[in-house]
Amino acid sequence: MTDLLTKPAATAPASAAQRPSSDRRLVGIGFMLTAVSFFAFLDTSAKFLGTIEHIPVVEIIWVRFLMNAVLIVVMLRPRGVMRAAPSKRPGQQILRSALLLATTAFNFAALQFLQLDQTSTIYFLAPFFVAALAGPLLGEWVGWHRLAAICVGFTGIIFVTKPGFGGIHWAVALALGSVFCHSLYSLWTRYLARFDAPRTTLVYTPLAGAVIMAPVALWNWQMPPNALAWGILLSMGLLGGMGHWFLILAHDRAPAPVIAPFTYINLLLVTCLGYLVFGDVPDIWTLVGAAIIVASGIYLLFRERAASASAPASSSTVDG
Repeated sequence: MTDLLTKPAATAPASAAQRPSSDRRLVGIGFMLTAVSFFAFLDTSAKFLGTIEHIPVVEIIWVRFLMNAVLIVVMLRPRGVMRAAPSKRPGQQILRSALLLATTAFNFAALQFLQLDQTSTIYFLAPFFVAALAGPLLGEWVGWHRLAAICVGFTGIIFVTKPGFGGIHWAVALALGSVFCHSLYSLWTRYLARFDAPRTTLVYTPLAGAVIMAPVALWNWQMPPNALAWGILLSMGLLGGMGHWFLILAHDRAPAPVIAPFTYINLLLVTCLGYLVFGDVPDIWTLVGAAIIVASGIYLLFRERAASASAPASSSTVDG
């Protein structure tokens, strides 16, 4: 923890050639878009298994991480896993894996009570958490323009949760917990990209979920009722594994504040999937809240791009 909270040792100012190029950032954005597409189908699968097939959430979580681990072994083969396993920051890798487990547990639990579009809109607060936390944790500070955008973005959650109109559903707290853990997970991913290769980070990704959830899931095990449920349950490892592989690659190629806003494609996907699979239609409050959050996030992106083009290479603060 102290490694992450402490700034890296002082080094010479980075030259323009050392900063991420535009091409690398575009590739990182493409990887992020691919990752969130996988995550949209992952969330839909989790909600379907929990609310339609009535499979325990702890079982869904464990199989998702277990199959993710199996997929990694198949992709890299046992020898490749052994070569990739050594890490320069093993403790931080385990902590990152635990953050992913917490993110998934909160999210899958929230999905049992909230619509897909609601949980995804709340999830869009992640770029604001990332932008706010990137300074103290990674040294990627934001200026007052971005701080204003973060404050505006957080007002969008008021429309989604509708306080004063029948009360806030308690499951919103689960969704917010997932967002916070995911934001820390994203920053840890960015941090570890400085020390470990993407394959090393990939190997550690499902570790906490596969190990910690095993006894709980086996104690509450319930056989899936049909072949469709089995297929969806087993495919969740592929969806999650590929999603996080592309997420790792995205963070390896672009700063967190650049790629985070492109998670917004997720809203379009989950809204369509929510309607097709569950018949859910987003209400006007959710749409207004999503519009506020997305607009603020896009503003964050443009401010970062403008600042990157004009700021001196030696600056450690993103001018706002």
